[in-house]
Amino acid sequence: MTQNQKDTEEKILEAAKEVFIKKGMEGARMQEIADLAGINKALLHYYFRTKEKLFDTVFKLAFSYFVPKITDIMSSEKSLFEKIEVFVDSYISLLINYPYIPRFIINELSRNPDRVVEFIDKITGSSEYRNNLFSKLEIQIQKEIKEGKINFIEPKQLIINMIALCIFPFVGKPIVKGVFFNNDKKIYNEFLKQRKTEVANFIINSIKKK
Repeated sequence: MTQNQKDTEEKILEAAKEVFIKKGMEGARMQEIADLAGINKALLHYYFRTKEKLFDTVFKLAFSYFVPKITDIMSSEKSLFEKIEVFVDSYISLLINYPYIPRFIINELSRNPDRVVEFIDKITGSSEYRNNLFSKLEIQIQKEIKEGKINFIEPKQLIINMIALCIFPFVGKPIVKGVFFNNDKKIYNEFLKQRKTEVANFIINSIKKK
């Protein structure tokens, strides 16, 4: 692929993100994406033959760096606290780099929840594979409970707690940025970086044996 082709593809993906966020997969139109990217519709179809393929690419691109890293850390021999720290750091970093993801998913969940689940299955692998990861985490949690290192907690509850604490400042950006930081982008962005440490510490302290 030439540099010109790479630049064109990047323009298409940026335009597609914007349109998909506003209108979802069903409401988006290829012509609108082509217009926003500054190309003709025929060229758009040359790069991405269907809207579904373009949607797949946009969605997968955002998670392509995150999922393998989380999979590796969850199946590693690292301590539970180290896994929490890496998970939180990676997840917040993902959202800082791709701030459209929360709105993108929420909008699509309201329109076509089954499709979102289908995409997540494609990205993260089979349910059997995910269950194996949870099983490893559950065994580690049970071991650390028996050793008196942490309080009892369900693995799925732990994961949901971490995701919720990471994602709210992004989902609630207008409130957080406007009410707490007077719409100061610099201070808001600094706050997001600080969340990596704050959320990890909060989760760890909530389950750590005193």
